[in-house]
Amino acid sequence: MTGRRADLTGVADSANQGEVSAADIALRPLLRPGEVVEQIPGVIITQHSGSGKANQYFLRGFNLDHGTDLAVSVDGVPVNMPSHAHGQGYADLNFLIPELVEKIDYKKGPYYADVGDFGSAGAFDLHYYDRLPHGIAQIEGGQYGYGRALIANNQAIGADNLLYAIEVEHNDGPWVKGDNERKIDGLLRYASGTAANGWSITASAYHNIWNSTDQVPDRAIAGLADPVGAPTPPAPDLISRYGEIDGSDGGNTGRYALTAAWRHTGQASSTHASAYVLHYDLNLFSNFSYFLDDPVHGDQIEQQDQRWIIGGHLDQNWHHTLLGRPSDTTLGLDVRSDIINNGLYHTEDRIRLSATTVNHIVETSVAPYVQNQTHWTDWLRTIVGLRADAFWMNVDNKAGGNSGNANRQIFSPKVNVVFGPWEKTELYLDYGRGFHSNDARGVTSNLDPATALPRSSGEEIGLRTTRIPHLRSELSLWRLHLQSELVWDGDAGTNTPSGPTTRYGVEFANWYTPAKWLTIDADYAWSHARFTDVEPDGNYVPEALVSTFDGGIALHDLPGRVSRFSAGLRLRYFGPRPLTQDGTVKSKATTLLYADFGYRISDHARLGVNIFNLLDNKSSDIDYYYVSRLPGEPIAGAADIHTHPSEPREIRASFTLGF
Repeated sequence: MTGRRADLTGVADSANQGEVSAADIALRPLLRPGEVVEQIPGVIITQHSGSGKANQYFLRGFNLDHGTDLAVSVDGVPVNMPSHAHGQGYADLNFLIPELVEKIDYKKGPYYADVGDFGSAGAFDLHYYDRLPHGIAQIEGGQYGYGRALIANNQAIGADNLLYAIEVEHNDGPWVKGDNERKIDGLLRYASGTAANGWSITASAYHNIWNSTDQVPDRAIAGLADPVGAPTPPAPDLISRYGEIDGSDGGNTGRYALTAAWRHTGQASSTHASAYVLHYDLNLFSNFSYFLDDPVHGDQIEQQDQRWIIGGHLDQNWHHTLLGRPSDTTLGLDVRSDIINNGLYHTEDRIRLSATTVNHIVETSVAPYVQNQTHWTDWLRTIVGLRADAFWMNVDNKAGGNSGNANRQIFSPKVNVVFGPWEKTELYLDYGRGFHSNDARGVTSNLDPATALPRSSGEEIGLRTTRIPHLRSELSLWRLHLQSELVWDGDAGTNTPSGPTTRYGVEFANWYTPAKWLTIDADYAWSHARFTDVEPDGNYVPEALVSTFDGGIALHDLPGRVSRFSAGLRLRYFGPRPLTQDGTVKSKATTLLYADFGYRISDHARLGVNIFNLLDNKSSDIDYYYVSRLPGEPIAGAADIHTHPSEPREIRASFTLGF
C-alpha cells in the first residue's frame, strides 16, 4: 500500500510528514494542475489571475503568495525562483502533467535537514513515473472554452524505458474577456535500472500564453457595490461578476529543462546524485490599482523575468551502529546558481512607457547538511540534523540606481524525537530552525536593506495512529516564529516592511477505507497568526489563513453489477481571513463542492464527468483590501475589497483510453 492509505508508523519523522500516491490523486477532480497538492492536509490552492500565472498557496497560517515560505520541487528539482520579477520564491506548477505524477512526498515545518530555502511552512516534492503503469490517450472538453488532450506512453528500448508525453490545453474560463489560454507541454524520460540502482535523463518543455482577468474592486461589480461604507461607483460603469477593468492584462511564460538522476544502493550504504539545467521566461502584465498612480495612462505594469538555473544535489547514506544501536547517517549537498535578467516597467495596453528597474542578477547558494537517525530502544528514536546555507548575491541595475553585492550564511539545527509505536500509535516532538532568502534587489538596496536570510523557528507535538482498523489519523499542534524582515515587493519595485510574526495552530487529518471500494477522507486545519511587535495599525497578519476543511467520499472498484461505475463528492472550505492589520475588514468564507462520475466502457476505455462548484456558490477564490482608483473617482482613490471570484458551476467530460 502506498500514499495516504499507507501506514507510515515507524517510518515517518513527524506527524506532518507523508506521501500522496497516484491512486490518491485519481480520486480528486482537478480544476487546475496545481490542485494535486491539495491532497496534502491543510493546503489550499487559489488563483487571482489568468490560467498561466502561478497559483497562490495557503498553509499553516500563511498566505504564501506564490511560494515565499513553501519549498516546491519536481523530481528534486526546485520550482521556487529567488529574486523573481513577480515575487520572491515564485513557484509555478502549471507545467505539471497530473497523470505523470507517481507520488508526492510532503513535510511541514522547519524540522528537516534536507529542506533549506523557502521551507519554513512546508516542502513538497512531486515525483514523475520512470515507467507508466500503462499508456494513456485522453481527450477532455467542457464549458467556457475548455479543451485538453494528452497522450503518454512507454517505449521499451532493450531493458530500458523511454517515457514520452505531450499535453495541449485551451481554456477561456467564465470571464467576459476569455483567458484564451494556449498551453503546450511535453516530457521525454529515458530510464535505466530500478529505483534503487539506476539512472534517468529527462527533457521537458512548457509554453503558455493567456489573457487575464485579475481581482477587481467590489464597488465596481454590479450587485456587490455596498452603499454603506463603500464609495459610490461611477455609474453606469459597473461590470459583471466576471468582468475586468483592464482588458489588456495577461502574459506568456515558458520552462525548458534537462535533468539527470543516478542512484546506487549497496548492502550498507546508498548514494543519490542529480543535476539540472533549465531556462525560464515570463512576461506578465497586471493592473491592480487601475488609475491611482497614473490617471492618464493607467497603472499597468509589466514584470519580465528570464533566467538560466543550474544546480544539483548529492547525498550519501550509511547504515551503521552508534553506541551499539542501529543508526543511519546522511551527508548531503545542494548547489544552485540563478543567472537572471528581470525588469519592472510601466505599460499601457502592453506597451512600455518607462522602466522602474532593469536588473542583471547572479544568485548562487551552496548548502551542505548532515543528519543522523538512531533507534535507541524499540520505542525511542531520534533524528538530529544540521544544515548550513551560504548565499552570494550580485545585482547590477541597468536602469541606474541601486546595485551591489551581498554574501550571507545561516545555520539551521533540527531535532525530532519519536516515541513508540505503542498500539500502532507514535508520538512526535519536533524542533527546528529554517529561513527564506529575500530578493537580492532588496538585500543589496542602499536604502533600508532587507535582511538577507530572515530566520524561522518552530516546535511541534504530533500523533499518528492506525489503532482503529482501516482508519489512519494524524494530529499536529505546531508553532512557528518568523524574524523581523523587509520584503521586496515585485509589484512596486521597493522594499516593504514587515515585523516579526508568530503563528500556531492545529491540523487533524483522517483517511478511512472501511471497504476496498470506499474511501473517506477529512482534513481540518486551524491557525492563529499575529505580529509580535508594536504595530500602530494592529497586529493581525493580513491574508493569513485561519481555518480550512477538505474532505470527500469516493466510490471506486465497486463489486458486482455496478463494478463499471465510480463516483465521488468533495467539499473544500476556505474560512474567513483578516484583510487588514486591525482586523476590521475580513474576507467571506469560500465553500465549494466538487463531484465526479466515471463509467468503464471496457478494460481499456473510460468515460468521466467532473462537476466543479456543483452548487454554483457565488464565492471568492481570493480577496484583498487596498486602495485603487476607477475612472471618474477622486484622485486619492478608495480603499475596498478586491475580489477574484470562484468560477461558477462547470462541467467537464473526458474519454480516456489505456493501452
